[in-house]
Amino acid sequence: MHTLHEKVWGSTALSPWYPDSTNKTGEVWFDSPPDVALLVKFLFTTENLSVQVHPDDAYAREHRTGSNGKTEMWHILRADPGARIALGLRQTITAEKLREASISGEIMDFLNWIEVKPGETYYTPARTIHAIGAGIALCEIQQISDITYRLYDYGRPRELHLDRSVAVSSLEAYKPADIDTCPYFRTERIEADGPVEIDVPWPAILICLQGEGMLDGTGIYRLGEAWHIANSTVRIAPSETSQFLLTHVPPRYS
Repeated sequence: MHTLHEKVWGSTALSPWYPDSTNKTGEVWFDSPPDVALLVKFLFTTENLSVQVHPDDAYAREHRTGSNGKTEMWHILRADPGARIALGLRQTITAEKLREASISGEIMDFLNWIEVKPGETYYTPARTIHAIGAGIALCEIQQISDITYRLYDYGRPRELHLDRSVAVSSLEAYKPADIDTCPYFRTERIEADGPVEIDVPWPAILICLQGEGMLDGTGIYRLGEAWHIANSTVRIAPSETSQFLLTHVPPRYS
């Protein structure tokens, strides 16, 4: 099951994953199975999202009882020419400078902007300042957490969280982190031009990004859908070229 969430920066153009909408849908959330502690979303943007940061587990649990931090990844599904994301800072700065730049808007010049294309994947560990630009559709996989601290929001009348943002932000120049070292999830991309069997020895979520066909011979899968896989062999029989993300929590962390 999935639910649509309207956002000021969202889009009415949701196809081919979902029917186009009259409302500005920004996020599509999938229900999280109890044995896979991950949240899967599709995001659709026509405006820039806020410049924001998420805390790590230690800070989150200290300041909100029972909450996790938030590490996430983005797989780009669609991108207008020149569409960008921001990951981290171009240069190391001080906490005082980060606060001043967030208030003045100068933070936009300090961000490490990256032009994106469909099929690319980006890893965003907790404490990484980041932003998603306009004209992008992506699939996000994240820890289950709703803690977001905004540093800058383009003058929109929404709350900023400067004290906590500055407290948790990495202030060093951005260095890409290896997604294979992420302790919270492992994700692989699967392409199927013909029948495929995948051994899944752990609870997982299978997300269809493209195509349709039969899943385990019992039901039709379509793009924009996700399934809970519980320690089994998955049989995919595509009627057209299909692409998936398969994600799970590493056994050592579960």
